Amino acid sequence: MTKDVLFERRGRVAWVTFNRPEARNAMTFAMYDRLASICDEVEADPEIRVLVLTGAGEKAFVAGTDISQFRAFSGPQDAIDYEARIEGALARLESLARPTIAAVRGYAVGGGAQIALTCDLRVCTPDAKFGVPIARTLGNALSMSGYARLVDLVGPARAKAIIFTADMVTAEQAQAIGLVNEIVAPEEFQERVSALAEKIAGHAPITLQVTKESVRRVLHSRRPPRDTDLMVRAYMSEDFKEGVDAFLEKRKPDWKGR
Repeated sequence: MTKDVLFERRGRVAWVTFNRPEARNAMTFAMYDRLASICDEVEADPEIRVLVLTGAGEKAFVAGTDISQFRAFSGPQDAIDYEARIEGALARLESLARPTIAAVRGYAVGGGAQIALTCDLRVCTPDAKFGVPIARTLGNALSMSGYARLVDLVGPARAKAIIFTADMVTAEQAQAIGLVNEIVAPEEFQERVSALAEKIAGHAPITLQVTKESVRRVLHSRRPPRDTDLMVRAYMSEDFKEGVDAFLEKRKPDWKGR
């Protein structure tokens, strides 16, 4: 069991803390696996009514996925397996029969943005920044479900603008476009998130669970089937290899479009 993901129960509310502050809580594959197993544990415990996800420290919720792992990719199956593994964890979080709250301080980028978008509610501090800068950094792609979650929250035009420009979305911008539910001052953040979680935990659990699952089914019914061809095209491209190398070497990538 990885120590990079902490799990704590505080009465009716459980807390997950992504615990790699030295790496701005960047996710490893083992961390995604642990997140999925925590969802199983939460669902098996009827006394837990709400799950809160947060990041250690004040600089980041989760600043993406650990990029060094991508250097091990050697063939199309690596891309397909990667998408299945990460999407499996996100789908498990999405289907968890408990309300989930992403408590975001600092950066929620790439995989971190995807985790936040998968939660039911998002509360952040004024310095929070959300983004999926893959067009500027790695040259890869989201899963079809990843694109769908973004479109569901902010609409297709804004979703494309976020990807195409690779700009960070500020807390105020995120709230204006419906990506964030509430912005809270840093000194009040922990107390406010706890109060919100406790308020929800005090409501009828079956109503909450049925409502969450109903909305999930509505959204899921509109999603296209998984398209591995698009993932393979992105992850097996020369541009993706260049993007990973450039990121790790701290230089600007030289995109070739192939």
